[in-house]
Amino acid sequence: MDWKTEISAAAERINGYAQVTPVMTSDALGLAQPVEMKLEHFQHTGSFKARGAFNTLLSTDVPAAGVVAASGGNHGAAAAYAARALGHPAKIFVPEMAGPSKIALIERIGADLSVVPGEYANALSMAREHEARTGAMQIHAYDAPATVAGQGTCFAEWDSQGLQADTVLVAVGGGGLIAGALAWFQGARKVVAVEPETSCALNAALQAGTPVDVSVSGIAANALGARRIGDICFGLAQGMTSVLVSDDAIAEAQQRLWQAHRILVEPAGATALAALTSGVYTPEPGERVAVLVCGGNIAPDPLTV
Repeated sequence: MDWKTEISAAAERINGYAQVTPVMTSDALGLAQPVEMKLEHFQHTGSFKARGAFNTLLSTDVPAAGVVAASGGNHGAAAAYAARALGHPAKIFVPEMAGPSKIALIERIGADLSVVPGEYANALSMAREHEARTGAMQIHAYDAPATVAGQGTCFAEWDSQGLQADTVLVAVGGGGLIAGALAWFQGARKVVAVEPETSCALNAALQAGTPVDVSVSGIAANALGARRIGDICFGLAQGMTSVLVSDDAIAEAQQRLWQAHRILVEPAGATALAALTSGVYTPEPGERVAVLVCGGNIAPDPLTV
């Protein structure tokens, strides 16, 4: 697939629907060098997921039955938001582990929501049943070309905003976001995959030489807790650097973002930064680094009364 062309087309398609998110450079995070950051948690519904959702819906004819999506929370909110913006009904399945904050976000958007016992894989199974029964169109959270191309627009946009880094660190769940990064940069910049130690589908697949099922848990599991990495991501990720971070490291990275810049993000949003703040990834002398801050749907909602 000509990913550059697909991502460029997606960027034109979603222009005016997705937000252009800000970038900044920080030297206040306690690191030896400044870090470029793209603040994608300012995207609609608090994560990058709106890009893939809009690209999917704008690139095909949506059936009268509308759309269906399974999600740990962020994708469901994005799919619901995009569907509402474009006038389509949406059925969203999320696991209980999505948590009350993300469930409430989807409810506020107005989608038909079902909360499923268990984890993301259980929600995906029920979404597929709904798709087969009703003819609704599935918006996959990460393993579909339109989703990956949509997420790739984040990195195309960052390039257009003057990204200087040699290396970009990206958090990984099912792999749609980092697949978009790999598809766009194509070796022009080093991309580093960062996953929690207890939710590490890409790292396990790279070690096994094929996608494998993993158990998922930990503070970022409701966003990064895919049981198996997507095939598109796995195909693009061969030979890349993959690192794992602890829950404590993720929580510390969250704290540093808040203390230094009053940036409040969910654990998944701080996972890529945690690779630097914990020392799991140490840049070479002179290596310029950047971090994608990917999600801001913190739980519990700090302003809920």
